[in-house]
Amino acid sequence: MIRTIVTPQQQTISFSIPKDYVGKEIEVIAFAKDEARPKEQPVKKKVSFTVLHVDTKGYKFNRDEANER
Repeated sequence: MIRTIVTPQQQTISFSIPKDYVGKEIEVIAFAKDEARPKEQPVKKKVSFTVLHVDTKGYKFNRDEANER
């Protein structure tokens, strides 16, 4: 990958590419550094909660048993 920042003195710019880029599809992007690029809006994720029904009839919590190591 090559990344270069240039300050053009005229409307036309030419540059050389590495030999191994020849024959490959390359992408060239030009924008002014002070140009405001639109920021990507974060994708809002859909949040859903699923309630599971658990029958706790007849269940008794034993704190001592839960705290045993």
